[in-house]
Amino acid sequence: MPGLAELTGSLAALLTTLSFLPQVAKTWRTRSAGDFSWVWIVAFGAGLALWLVYGIAIGSLPLVGANGVTLSLVVAIAFVKWREGGPA
Repeated sequence: MPGLAELTGSLAALLTTLSFLPQVAKTWRTRSAGDFSWVWIVAFGAGLALWLVYGIAIGSLPLVGANGVTLSLVVAIAFVKWREGGPA
């Protein structure tokens, strides 16, 4: 049975990942990511990738799951933004 720390991490991972879904859904639905800056996308994506690597290194399923899912959502936003006008 998971300990309190693992349960807390799992709940935090679930909540932070789920909180990002409405924004991604809106971006995908409207096909507009104009409100996102490339600096934010790159910085946030890099941070998520590092958290993902760290989660793998310490064997934390909540870190791996949450950051892997959220990173894929940021990539989806980047794709929409790129389709709008490229990386500029």
